[in-house]
Amino acid sequence: MSNLQHYGKVAVMFGGHSAEREVSLRSGLAVLDALQQAGVDAIKFDPQEQALLELPTQQFDRVLIMLHGRGGEDGSMQGALQQLNIPYTGSGVLGSALAMDKVRTKGIFQSLGLPTAKYQVVEKSGFDAGSCEGIMAEFGGAIMVKPAQEGSSIGMAKVNNSAQLLSAIKDAFNYDNEVLLEQYIVGSEYTVSILQDRALPSIRMSTPREFYDYEAKYQSDSTQYFCPSGASVELEAQLADLAVKAFKAVAASGWGRVDFMCDQQGQLYLLEVNTVPGMTAKSLVPMAAKQAGLSFAQLSLAILDSAGVNK
Repeated sequence: MSNLQHYGKVAVMFGGHSAEREVSLRSGLAVLDALQQAGVDAIKFDPQEQALLELPTQQFDRVLIMLHGRGGEDGSMQGALQQLNIPYTGSGVLGSALAMDKVRTKGIFQSLGLPTAKYQVVEKSGFDAGSCEGIMAEFGGAIMVKPAQEGSSIGMAKVNNSAQLLSAIKDAFNYDNEVLLEQYIVGSEYTVSILQDRALPSIRMSTPREFYDYEAKYQSDSTQYFCPSGASVELEAQLADLAVKAFKAVAASGWGRVDFMCDQQGQLYLLEVNTVPGMTAKSLVPMAAKQAGLSFAQLSLAILDSAGVNK
């Protein structure tokens, strides 16, 4: 890792304008520090504080995107960087936009016959508050309410009755005009990280909270992570195979993470694809990479290697 001049001048882009800014700041600082320690000419770039046209002006050779959520993970930044002709890490415009949209992702999974939980979409413009009782009856159990295009579990809620459903949908509409209603799966939650389009060892998460929400991810000390996950050889192979298929299904590339539920009968359900997952001290991709024998610095360099590939 001594001869890293071929990377040139690298902008580590983090912060941004999204609801996930705080997580992005933590991820970006960790990656920036790792790259600088390794000897890469890496410099912080926060698009909330700096104009994008400073990238060519300051002669950056490539951008490592560590922006989470809208404006960084949804294809818009990827498109801007392509217009500026600056190589960037991770998925391209299409993969970023599709994976960010939970509703379209679910549709793609369904159309390809990939296993995903039963769902319904409600739109702000045509939502009927009186429909909640019927929706609860149709799902026949608990429902996860998710804004279509937020990450880090922002705006999400688990509901058990029509009054809770109405309240959760109204709250989710504060984040998005489309809201995904998804059958709540009772079982274990797994995640599989993807690096250079290959699956890393799976991680199983356990939290005493209602579900793996923002607090469980970033604030709670009671969340438990198991890596190795304890999955059987067969289940581990299933997780890896499905993760790669799901990743490719939404045209994602380079690196990312695929989230699953496994019900009490052992059936796997795809939840979503993340194209710029967290890289904080509590994040899952570094944990999986460590299990695969990669240090945080090696992981950061592998992500940097994805700049300009398959775009």
